[in-house]
Amino acid sequence: MNLLSVPSLPVRSVLRQIAAAGLLALGGVTQVQAQSLLELYQAARDFDATYLAARAQFDASQAQADQARAGLLPQVGLGAGASWNNRDSSNNLLDGSSSSRTATLSASQPLYRPVAKLTDEQATLTRDIAQARLTQAEQDLVVRTTQAYFDVLAAQDTLTFVQAQKTAVSEQLAAAQRNFEVGTATVTDAREAQARFDLVVAQEIAAENDLRVKKLALDQLVGRSNTAPRPLVLPVNLPPLSPADPQAWLNMAGEQHPSIVQARRNLEIAQLETGKAEAGHKPTVDLVASYGTSRAPSSIQGIPGNVRTNTGSVGVQLNLPLFAGFAVQNRIKETLALEEKARNDLEGARRGVDQAARSAFFGVVSGQGQVKALEAAEASSQSALDANRLGYQVGVRINIDVLNAQSQLFQTKRDLAQARYNVLLGNLRLRQAAGVLTPDDLRPINSLLSQ
Repeated sequence: MNLLSVPSLPVRSVLRQIAAAGLLALGGVTQVQAQSLLELYQAARDFDATYLAARAQFDASQAQADQARAGLLPQVGLGAGASWNNRDSSNNLLDGSSSSRTATLSASQPLYRPVAKLTDEQATLTRDIAQARLTQAEQDLVVRTTQAYFDVLAAQDTLTFVQAQKTAVSEQLAAAQRNFEVGTATVTDAREAQARFDLVVAQEIAAENDLRVKKLALDQLVGRSNTAPRPLVLPVNLPPLSPADPQAWLNMAGEQHPSIVQARRNLEIAQLETGKAEAGHKPTVDLVASYGTSRAPSSIQGIPGNVRTNTGSVGVQLNLPLFAGFAVQNRIKETLALEEKARNDLEGARRGVDQAARSAFFGVVSGQGQVKALEAAEASSQSALDANRLGYQVGVRINIDVLNAQSQLFQTKRDLAQARYNVLLGNLRLRQAAGVLTPDDLRPINSLLSQ
């Protein structure tokens, strides 16, 4: 393309043409394969290894809880045996062979086993921890999917703005070259425009590569190839922050935050572990019963052949530990120290949730302020560019002024698009920090996307 042949068009006209072409392209993609945020989240939920691992861990914890309950339930066993004997003596009086068979059915029911009861309670708490971790993994997946989704949109915006800037700079370069040829401008204008054009070309190459990388990251997260996120519909009406008080978000988190739930359950488990250590001095009582039958040669003189014997018993079995080499006392000291550690971990989790919620809240407030400021800056940058272009035409501005105004406008547009994505993502991070984020929170964002 010969830059000298580029017609001198207003920048607004160039932007309209590029925007129209972009919308046509996006419209074609939307009809064919564009995906919404909710659709890609569902795909990530079925593919992401981190989330699937958390779900498998929860299933394992369910099975562990059932295993622990077995210590309080009856135990039944069946035993059987058979033997064959052959006797060969020197006097041949006791020669012969014999066989015996036995079968025993035994059962026991724990009546008093404090350790088994505490172990069952611990397993239930462990299951709660796994549930909290699964909730955390789900919330993290929501944020990661949204982050990857907006990363692609931001990279697409950057590429679009860089290409628009490239077109505008090439227009300015052609105008500077023509003015130089007719003697109304110096060669410096053309060289400055050429330098800016070369810089924008380099930025375009970097933007194209960044878009490829961001698309690959999204593809890997959701397990699909050639994903095409739907863009936001302009103008964007960002949802207000509700509630608008940071303390309300802290109260919303409360004791139900997944991190606090895990820390509190760990403390309760540590307390139960202390109870198990103290139970080392306590007795255990079981109800036991057995029934057996055997068939063997008679051992009573004068009664030849095999004799069948049936035996049954029912009783209570007591086991009382007396001395274990101070193992119980030292175990109690250990569990008390671990209980204190868990108590401090719980306090640390509460403080961490408090700080994260406050930081996320003020991040959203700041982001909303940035969006408003950048919207005003966009209008001001457009006015400044128009004024510089007019000044250049009448000779009161030089080419570099126009080029700088163009760069400022496109940079502001890119920053504004990124700020909008940050506010939407920040709302999700705030809900995550408060521990109340769910996949349904993606629906308001999804409604802002093109259909």
